[in-house]
Amino acid sequence: MKVENQIEHGSDTAKESVWIKLIYLVIPFVGLGIMLCMWFAASNINTEAFPTPAEVLRQLADLMVHPLSGYTLLGHVAISLRRVCIALFFAMLAGIPLGILIGWNPMVRATLGTLFECIRPIPVLAWIPLMIMWFGIGEKAKIIMIFIGALMPIVVNSYTGIKLVSPLYLDVGRMFNASSQSQLLWKIVLPAALPTIFAGIRNATSMSLMVVLAAEMLAAKSGLGFMINRGMEAYNMKLVMSGMVAIGVTGAMLSVLTNLIERRICPWNSHIKSE
Repeated sequence: MKVENQIEHGSDTAKESVWIKLIYLVIPFVGLGIMLCMWFAASNINTEAFPTPAEVLRQLADLMVHPLSGYTLLGHVAISLRRVCIALFFAMLAGIPLGILIGWNPMVRATLGTLFECIRPIPVLAWIPLMIMWFGIGEKAKIIMIFIGALMPIVVNSYTGIKLVSPLYLDVGRMFNASSQSQLLWKIVLPAALPTIFAGIRNATSMSLMVVLAAEMLAAKSGLGFMINRGMEAYNMKLVMSGMVAIGVTGAMLSVLTNLIERRICPWNSHIKSE
């Protein structure tokens, strides 16, 4: 009887897990459906100020074929992505080691950490006048602005991940002859902090997309921010909404890509989340 009860309990648990997975697959589409319903309701109130989804889709299809300022929709997306990827690469190259040093080394935390905490509250948009005066309105100024916006969450999450590592992990490492600080850092601390560091990279990706829009809206002849700004100047709400949809889809794709990379580099973290 006990064996039969255990088998029945196991089958019920398996069915529940299948249903839970199905629910989690359906919920995102429910959210999209609610958003579309709200969009339709808003467009019925004032179509000129709030175009319908069908009109925005037609505008997107038109941009795929007819260039705007010399570039089609994919061209503008590619230009914005290039700026974001360059800035993100250098932000990770500088931010991850800096965050690790601040979290691991008390001397660095007392010097660079204090300086970073003074700079971190400054909004990215406050750097715009300096960037224009120092570097003009070319590509360099835009990429540096995106770099500043992406650097902050990467550094913060990197040193937070290091500081949140349980002392128990360090004690276990010392029991297994990881005596030096470098061994503890590379073998124990960094693997434990990687999920938090990747969370910072995801935040930096979102921040980069926001900053690239601001940079392109101010001074650019290409990119999704330029598209939105051109639509605003011409009071073409379909073009504005098309740029917003394009940046939303681009951000979602970058988020999925970041999650896939995290699962490959931190497979243990995905197992913990699934449990």
